[in-house]
Amino acid sequence: MFDQWKKNQSFIDDVNIITKLILGVLLFFFVILIHQFDYMFYLMILILMFLLFFNGIKWTITLPFVLFTILFSIISALFMIFYGDGTHTLFKLGFIHITTESLFRGLHLAMRTSTVAFFGMLIAFTSQIVMIFYSLMQHLKIKPKVAYAFMAAIRMVPLMFSSLIQLRKSVKMRYQMIDRSNYSGFKRIKHIVIPLLSQNIRKAHQLSVAMEKKGFRDGPRTYYYFAPFSVKDLFFILAMILIAVIAYYLSSFFPITGIHDIRITNIY
Repeated sequence: MFDQWKKNQSFIDDVNIITKLILGVLLFFFVILIHQFDYMFYLMILILMFLLFFNGIKWTITLPFVLFTILFSIISALFMIFYGDGTHTLFKLGFIHITTESLFRGLHLAMRTSTVAFFGMLIAFTSQIVMIFYSLMQHLKIKPKVAYAFMAAIRMVPLMFSSLIQLRKSVKMRYQMIDRSNYSGFKRIKHIVIPLLSQNIRKAHQLSVAMEKKGFRDGPRTYYYFAPFSVKDLFFILAMILIAVIAYYLSSFFPITGIHDIRITNIY
């Protein structure tokens, strides 16, 4: 998906997408069960480091994604920070009441969100769309007609953006020759949206006809690509287990806050 930004390949690129998705689901449920603040913090940091060193994407591309994820996580936790319960007041203004307990609970929620998001970014940065659907067809028995339809739809997205850019350039040239009243306000949007929809509907129809002619139907078929499981899948599983274990020991021997259960009303 991000091949144009790849600077190197790591062993995670060869891990089967099914392994990544299963670990992603397990990680989601795992972080829900973590109520120790320090453990959650170290787990987030280690997964972030794992993402930065093994995604293979340029840092100039990765860092904006990371910063946006952290910002979104903090914003999503503001409701819990501003209106949570607690006894140690830090700030109060009208209906906004920030306590020490609500602040740490909100940060804990933000760290949960960031941890899962970082792992999702790792999956996106190290997976090819083609291999995702081939793996689903070969191992999870997804119907080829459905898989190829989704693959074709995703392939249409760059074509839509290309059509939009070309259309905007052509319309901009046309506007130099007509009166401004003919393309102001809603008319400007209509001049772009309607041709864009008609062009992509025509391309989608042509693609569907081509797929029908080439025999993209359900039933037994051979595959040009093969998406096997390998020893790298095992290495990836062991790496994630090792990250969870290291985070636990770091939280035990190098505690930051000493909060053992974030759910307790008075955490201190």
